[in-house]
Amino acid sequence: MSGWGKVMEYGNKILLLGVIVALTSLAADQLTKAIVVENATLLRAGLPVFPGFNLVFGRNDGVTFGLLAGVPWWSLVLLAFAFCVWLAIMLARTSTRIEAVAFGSILGGALGNIVDRVRYRAVTDFLDFYVGTAHWPAFNLADVFIICGVGLMLLAPWISARRSIKP
Repeated sequence: MSGWGKVMEYGNKILLLGVIVALTSLAADQLTKAIVVENATLLRAGLPVFPGFNLVFGRNDGVTFGLLAGVPWWSLVLLAFAFCVWLAIMLARTSTRIEAVAFGSILGGALGNIVDRVRYRAVTDFLDFYVGTAHWPAFNLADVFIICGVGLMLLAPWISARRSIKP
């Protein structure tokens, strides 16, 4: 029975790690968006930070790259919320720290965008990268957490395999 207790304790630590990552991602996203909203007037025209990067203020009522723009905001919230429930279940079931960090990062980012959709009926975007006159669509920190979490999920099997090979 004591072995089972250690497994449960390890599982709780992994779950706690994922929850901490999710809450940290959510807080960082909402803090940066609050700063951007507070400075919206200044950022509407764009604030150059360095060549190839501006801070801007924009709202996206669609999803990635403006897809599904014009769809009722509440339907995107319901879809994202269902995705968050699935992510939370996956987080609760994971047994590796790397997957917990990945799920937590994606979950925190998704929740950050849900908060925006509920508050503003759109997502606040402010990171504007460009080369010459070609601009990547503006995005936010929640998007960064989601992409990094997905990337980490894709790398997780490789990283876990490398760790098990080391003596």
